[in-house]
Amino acid sequence: MRKWTLLYPMLMALSFGLFAGEPSPIETILAEMSLEQKIGQMTQLNITTVVRDDIAGNYGEMTEYVLDTNKIINFVENWHIGSFLNGRAVTPQNWVYVTGMIQSINAEYSEIPILYGIDHVHGASYLKNGTIFPHNMNIGCSFDTLHAFNAATTTIAETAHLGHNWVFGPVLGIGKAKTWGRFYETYSEDTYLTSQMGVATVRGLQNESASTPYKVAACAKHFLGYSDPKSGWDRSPAEIPDQILREFFLPPFKAAIDAGAATIMINSGEINGIPVHASYEILTELLREELGFKGIALTDWLDVKALETMHFVAENEKEATFQAIMAGVDMSMVPLDTSFSIYLRELVEEGRIPISRIDQSVRRILTVKHDLGLFETYMPTREKIEQINTPEKIDLALNAARESMVLIKNEKALLPLKDKKILLTGFTHDSKVALCGGWTFRFAADSDRWFPEDMLTIKDAFVQEFGEKNLIFKGGKSLKRAARKADVIVIATGEAEAYAETGGSIDDLSLDSGQLALIREAIATGKPVVLILTEGRPRLIPDVYDEVESVLFAGLPGVYGAQAIAEIVSGKVNPSGKMAFTYPKKSGHMISYNHKQSEYSIIRQVSDELKRHSIANFGHGLSYSNFSYSNLKMDTKIGGKGDTLSISVDVSNNSDRAGKEAVLWFISDEFASITRPVKELVYFEKQAIQAHETVSFQFDLVPERDLSFPDKLGKQILEDGSFMLEVGNLRQMFQLNQETMN
Repeated sequence: MRKWTLLYPMLMALSFGLFAGEPSPIETILAEMSLEQKIGQMTQLNITTVVRDDIAGNYGEMTEYVLDTNKIINFVENWHIGSFLNGRAVTPQNWVYVTGMIQSINAEYSEIPILYGIDHVHGASYLKNGTIFPHNMNIGCSFDTLHAFNAATTTIAETAHLGHNWVFGPVLGIGKAKTWGRFYETYSEDTYLTSQMGVATVRGLQNESASTPYKVAACAKHFLGYSDPKSGWDRSPAEIPDQILREFFLPPFKAAIDAGAATIMINSGEINGIPVHASYEILTELLREELGFKGIALTDWLDVKALETMHFVAENEKEATFQAIMAGVDMSMVPLDTSFSIYLRELVEEGRIPISRIDQSVRRILTVKHDLGLFETYMPTREKIEQINTPEKIDLALNAARESMVLIKNEKALLPLKDKKILLTGFTHDSKVALCGGWTFRFAADSDRWFPEDMLTIKDAFVQEFGEKNLIFKGGKSLKRAARKADVIVIATGEAEAYAETGGSIDDLSLDSGQLALIREAIATGKPVVLILTEGRPRLIPDVYDEVESVLFAGLPGVYGAQAIAEIVSGKVNPSGKMAFTYPKKSGHMISYNHKQSEYSIIRQVSDELKRHSIANFGHGLSYSNFSYSNLKMDTKIGGKGDTLSISVDVSNNSDRAGKEAVLWFISDEFASITRPVKELVYFEKQAIQAHETVSFQFDLVPERDLSFPDKLGKQILEDGSFMLEVGNLRQMFQLNQETMN
């Protein structure tokens, strides 16, 4: 085996500046590498390419990887592959075998370790007994960045020692297109909330103290504008004006880069007619030159080939490879063959791609590997397996589920249910898949068989929480007959199947007719009805929403979500989530809370219009406590650069029950040279408030940060004028006059 004992001290010396005036060790490595070795570092293959043939032939049912050593040798010796990716939920022992074999065989032929990338998108998603958190959509609804950080640190604590040194997250798209198959992977329709959750996730994934001596690289994705396809279908074209792109879609990525995100994954689609993988303007001028990103820019699955086969901007794969590399791609998620390597070598040998461009990408890849400490610590270990799915980590995931659910409606204070006979039914009430959605143990699990045996469904959790004697299950009876002895009907409804990416995109958000018919049948009994919505996006329930008493948006709360649901319904847990996106009531006029004034043209009767077209606007969420806002303190005038406006408000809990309240601060710009949203979130904070306690919340407003906006070229504009601050039910106008600072 070739040892790295000489190479690693050289790389460490680079970190401490011991080679001043001499070529850096990374430059020395580059100079010694052949063209084929460099191209191999830019190539990423899927794990299936090295699975033994008899296992690969039954991959859908596979529960353990068995690798083919000859395939690995071929790829690392002859093709010098520098990265592999993905998998599914196998045991930690099997992961140690997989990544250990790849790294050890690679070490026989290369001094450069392997980067192993994986889609741990809401906890240890591809680990059989990994701790699964709610999806990002739920985390956004918690309005607490601690949950994003905890999910990330738990992920690397459970998987970094297994050889998973590159996590493909966080998703930083703005959740606009609700029919899109990846909506639940976004944090919010709001830019600021998405940015804050993204930063917390990046810091958590790259939190060395959680995984020492191993380190992990985060991968902010998908740069840029991926989440708002015009048709609502995955990987389809987006039409986003430059000014909108810069104001709403770019800031989360800038924030992640500023927080140290080591890698970026590129948008699979196109923006304004240009596939992002072929856009020098986006991948080099914007990402590199303007944002200063220095890490790895990685494609998504098959996306270099897609320039030929989907976008039709390249006449063949070789031309597609040329376009992608010259635009700024560093590594291609090929991921199933070596065609990328073949064509890239030909392009360099023909002089179409200069070797300096290849060196640029390889330098970035080697730097990330060095920063991860892979030249010293590259082999996985079984020594930390006992740290997986511990009670402490389960509590973190459970608390995230509890705080991420939103009580949308609760007429006559029906919830919490006390001393009630409950009829529990619904298409998702006894489903594990419905609680977790896609990217959970599988890309899209087809049944509950892939989930932990001891995982609770909502039915299981209700039995545990209320006792079987207090529950009625519909069984084969009609709902009307079953409801005769019930005091209340609880219906778990929503999306019963897991989905991801293209296969998850739909053209109609309406809840299917069978589920709507069941809800109508329940309403017809005259019993009060509670809806529990388990879904990866808002499914429309327009004609039944007004007729039910209570609605709990549970989203995709993860493996421990059923317990959290039951605890909220029983009152053991006080709901504290707020909507991170606008939940539409009808199809058609589905717009975000921060829309433009002109999007509703009926003489600015915005609040009335929103009530007609949504069942829950951004920031809406009920509690079993009663909070009130008072004593808003702020100056009514502020200057420009360098000035700060300190603002405070008192929030009182006027009930006998402690609860948590997320305080959201919004700003409205009355007039501007570029049309402005009706309001924008500029700050949020969540705190526990005891019964009959008053807590003061403070926010420092900085004009150039909170009152400015970009033009289409990215120049920040700060204009004098009138602004409105909104917090809770309180509003205050104030003036910006930059001349006062001159």
